[in-house]
Amino acid sequence: MLQGNECTESTVWNEVIYDLGGHPLQLWGWGEVKSAHNWHAHRVLFTDQQGGVAGAAQILERILPKPFRRLCYVPRGPVCREGDTAAVYEALAAYASQHLPGTLLTVEPDTELAPTAAGWQRSSNTILIPKTLILDLHHSEEELLAAMAKKTRQYIRKSERAGITLRRVKAMDDIEKLLEIYHQTAERAGFALHDDQYYRDVHINLGDSSLIFAAYEGSEPIAFVWLAASQETSFELYGGMNERGQALRANYALKWFAIRKCKEWGISRYDMNGLLNDGISNFKRGFANHEDMLAGTYDYPLSPLYGVWTRLLPAAKKIIRYIKH
Repeated sequence: MLQGNECTESTVWNEVIYDLGGHPLQLWGWGEVKSAHNWHAHRVLFTDQQGGVAGAAQILERILPKPFRRLCYVPRGPVCREGDTAAVYEALAAYASQHLPGTLLTVEPDTELAPTAAGWQRSSNTILIPKTLILDLHHSEEELLAAMAKKTRQYIRKSERAGITLRRVKAMDDIEKLLEIYHQTAERAGFALHDDQYYRDVHINLGDSSLIFAAYEGSEPIAFVWLAASQETSFELYGGMNERGQALRANYALKWFAIRKCKEWGISRYDMNGLLNDGISNFKRGFANHEDMLAGTYDYPLSPLYGVWTRLLPAAKKIIRYIKH
């Protein structure tokens, strides 16, 4: 049985996530973002009898209305040492049961394999969409281009010829302009946003793991894509463009620029973060000739009230929609 202990040092925690090939949503900075916005992050290391780290889980705790007490959520985790996955899941469930009693513990692992440890069950209350598109950046640029749809390659070339400038954005003044574009995109597409401070907090707390790329026409931004990155994985968080960006199809050259930069920096995977039956997903699908299906959402009931929770699906889904990243 592995021993679970909370980690309180950001450097130690991130080193473990890097060493185990973990997802950027398991990095310390992401927990800090969520802790500033109605969650509380618990970073738990699971060690064997020799003191070796077999796994880690950044558990996001959200207080629920009585009598449910709390929801515990592990986005794209836990992170496990090869051969120790089942033991990590057992230890994670034991830790939550003892230290974070509530209604349920939910995980959405960054793997195609479902939990095999006892007590875990599939859930339809999905937060992160399991169907996605993950590019293997070990492939050459020529191989990545060859896997794209013909129209996508054409639009990349067309938008590159439009005279736009592509670059990474770090300064907060520049990000404020991108947030204006994001508001325009959300209004046009009809989706809800967090308040602007949330996105500022993402950039501040993720630090170098916040990768923002923008397309400019002259000095004005017209499109952006925002990723979180660990050593192994880049993960699309947000993106948008204004009417000028749409006219120039700037998002095609911009996404290809982001993919190439991640590859250049030694990142192994580029995850486009979810596929639905919509225009944005069709745009994503043009960048590859495959799709990926991750394990999905799994719950470990922590209370007899779990059954009540699952029956209250309309209210539960309302809460889930509210807490999406």
